[in-house]
Amino acid sequence: MGGAKKKPLSAVEKAQRLREERDRKARREREEKEKRAAAAISLQNIDDKTVLSELLKIKAVTPASIASAFNVKVSAAEDFLEDWEKRGLLVPVAKCERLKIYRPNQAAARS
Repeated sequence: MGGAKKKPLSAVEKAQRLREERDRKARREREEKEKRAAAAISLQNIDDKTVLSELLKIKAVTPASIASAFNVKVSAAEDFLEDWEKRGLLVPVAKCERLKIYRPNQAAARS
C-alpha cells in the first residue's frame, strides 16, 4: 500500500529550475514585444499620405529601406510593411523566406 513514492530531490530541483527558466524566457519575450510595440506607436501617428509620399521616393521598398527612411529597427519596419500591406498601401512584388520586396499601390496613391 503506502501510495506514491516521493520524487528524488534532484528531480524536484530540476523541475524547479526548468520552471524558472520558462518564466524568465516568457518575461523576456513579453518585454521585447512591449519594446517593439513602443517603436510601432511612434510611426502610427503618421498619416497614410505622408507614408505613401515617402514610399514613392524609395525605389525598392524593403524592411531595410524603411528602417533607414523612418529611423526605426528592421524588425519594426517589417511589422510596418505587413500592416501597410494589409491596409492596401503596398503590393508585394517578391517574397522569400528572409526578404519581402514591395511597391506602392498606385490605386492608393491616386486617392
